[in-house]
Amino acid sequence: MTDPSERHVPVLFQQVIELLRIRRGGVYADCTLGMGGHSEGILRALGPEGRLIGFDRDPEALELARTRLERVCRELGDQAPQLTLVGEAFSTIARHVQPASLDGLLADLGSSSLHFDEARRGFSFQADGPLDMRMDTRSGVTAEQVVNEASERELADLIYEYGNERRSRTVARAIVRGRPISTTGQLARIVASAAPPMKNQRIHPATKTFQALRIYVNRELDEIKALLEAAPKLLKPSGRLVVISFHSLEDRLAKDSLREGAHTGIWKLLTKKPVEAEDEEVDQNPRSRSAKLRAGERTADRQQRTERGRR
Repeated sequence: MTDPSERHVPVLFQQVIELLRIRRGGVYADCTLGMGGHSEGILRALGPEGRLIGFDRDPEALELARTRLERVCRELGDQAPQLTLVGEAFSTIARHVQPASLDGLLADLGSSSLHFDEARRGFSFQADGPLDMRMDTRSGVTAEQVVNEASERELADLIYEYGNERRSRTVARAIVRGRPISTTGQLARIVASAAPPMKNQRIHPATKTFQALRIYVNRELDEIKALLEAAPKLLKPSGRLVVISFHSLEDRLAKDSLREGAHTGIWKLLTKKPVEAEDEEVDQNPRSRSAKLRAGERTADRQQRTERGRR
């Protein structure tokens, strides 16, 4: 949910705006506000009759985005669209958006620079901090609770499933032996000691374990599944869905959902292959290396096509 200006991925940002095909007076949802970069681009294109609905379950991100977007609305004056911000997980979107009311829906998945750059949030091992990892700090279990309370088998399973870590059993065993664990630095050292870098491995050996814990703590895959299931019901015919993912589990969900929907006539695929960041963008910001953008257009359902035919 990173702001595109922070990621330095202008091509992806431009693709988002183009693929959403923003219409003046339309209604759009940004399910992952982050720092508000994509939402600002949408706001500026909507016009006074339009509406933007933004979601972020992270209270800090929500307030930063609110400050930015309300400033944009003041700048636009009487040309500003309606802005509605919701401080909840995007899986709740169906509670806040009417069926077949959206012209476009954007989901920029993953964690933002706000999370990784703040050691106190516990997402990164680049600086030592408390093992938290919750996007919504108001509720839910922390990563510290998981690593200290889960069984060795449970840890091994979640590290393998969500982190794609082939040495998950070795890592889980080391974590259990190293308990109690309270900081990101402590966990990273334990993992690196148990599973040192393999030949030609470019990432830190703790990266996959941290990814797995983050996904587990925030129930990220369940959130994405709920959103992808709701999207066709919330979009108008010809409304568009744009999804940016940052690891293979997210991308697989988006790819399979869009392809299955295309097979059943729900979606028209707009990206046969995912759009990726260019080399220059990756050089400027390595995080963009794994970014994959997919998009689909909502088709008219069978009943609507039949009614049109009768007319």
